[in-house]
Amino acid sequence: MRRLFGSVRARATLGATLVVAVALVAAGASVLLSLRSDLIDRAGTQAERTARNVAAHLAAGTAYDDLKLDDEEEPVQVVDARGTLVAASENLERISGTGTGEVMPAPQRGTGSGDEDDDSALEPGEIADEVAFTDGSATIDGESADYRFAALEVDVQDKGRLTVYAGASLDAEQGAVGTAQTVMLIGFPLLLGVVAAVTWLVTRRALRPVEGIRAEMAAITASEDLARRVPVPDTHDEVARLARTTNETLAALETSVERQRRFVADASHELRSPIASLRTQLEVAAAHPELLDVDGAVEDTVRLQRLAADLLLLARLDAGERRGDVRVDLGELAVRCARGRDGVTVEAPAPAVEVTGSRGQLERLLGNLLDNAQRHARAAVAVTVRRDGEWAVVSVADDGSGVPAADRERVFERFVRLDEARARDDGGAGLGLAIARDVAVRHGGTLTVRDAPAGGALFELRLPVG
Repeated sequence: MRRLFGSVRARATLGATLVVAVALVAAGASVLLSLRSDLIDRAGTQAERTARNVAAHLAAGTAYDDLKLDDEEEPVQVVDARGTLVAASENLERISGTGTGEVMPAPQRGTGSGDEDDDSALEPGEIADEVAFTDGSATIDGESADYRFAALEVDVQDKGRLTVYAGASLDAEQGAVGTAQTVMLIGFPLLLGVVAAVTWLVTRRALRPVEGIRAEMAAITASEDLARRVPVPDTHDEVARLARTTNETLAALETSVERQRRFVADASHELRSPIASLRTQLEVAAAHPELLDVDGAVEDTVRLQRLAADLLLLARLDAGERRGDVRVDLGELAVRCARGRDGVTVEAPAPAVEVTGSRGQLERLLGNLLDNAQRHARAAVAVTVRRDGEWAVVSVADDGSGVPAADRERVFERFVRLDEARARDDGGAGLGLAIARDVAVRHGGTLTVRDAPAGGALFELRLPVG
């Protein structure tokens, strides 16, 4: 059973069919009850009309034998106050539900017309306003049928209180209700079948694009080709939005994978040069110890150490390392990072400008900005810490040649170095500014570059206060 209704199409069809079935049963029951009640009321009205006609003749003094009670479709009985039958329809063989042979239930008041009167105080020749109804059966000329009986009291001169029982056949009501039931028993299953079939077809058509998306995603997974995209249906519904979102996800995955590949390739390239240089120096030293360049070997080793540290930090950042929630005074941190650096001045306000984050990551960010500024400055680097509304701002300005407008975003990419910084002695691996921006973004801030007022480049870090 779980496997049978394991698809969305099957569950949707079952749900729609059940809802329609419940609605049809409720509507059918309501129609049948309303139809039956209406036809019974009509039969009661007809029976009341016959009873009032007979009562009018009795009130006018018509003798029992002169009453016209020969209608075979409307049985009539007249009984006196003692319950004795005094008149009845011709060919009436048996009757139930009236006052003779069976005590009639208490009358249901309120169906007559006019003001409510006390029927026990009827005057001679007066007909009661209220009519009581009951259901019974009658046999006329050997044929039995169900009837709706109306009981009406009349006071007749010299005859006392009489009760007229007149019946109206319920064959029409039974036939109409039976026909309606038959139609419903035949029509409802057919209608439910149509609903199920239409729901199945419509659901299959609606889910066809989803199957196309699933098949394409399976093909992309098998081929590992993230450049492929799922088909987007020419609609404006949820399936189309799902396809567009899936393509956006694929595009982001493709960008991430491509970035990772470039990262691995660039890292391999950057590691190859110092490793090859160090190996060459060690091989030469092994053959000719007197030619060992200790300073060059140490420099290559330090560069390898820094590059490995940068790569490890980027890996931690890409893995989603938490930024921490330590309160950090940016002024104090800037003074600490600038200590021991020639030509670096720090201007920090007396009220501490604090942010929340990782002290180690923020210290690495400021250290990278100072390394970059000192690498390109002619003589001086100025660091300014201030507060701008809800933002803490740290500016690092140098008096170098600045950053061209076309390269002001590219310098923050990984392993990107401008032409003047490509030499091993002058530039790093091109990871310092990339790490700085990643740390800024992960702390909810920004890192941008523009021209400094006195020339050179001005890197501005903005972090949310608190």
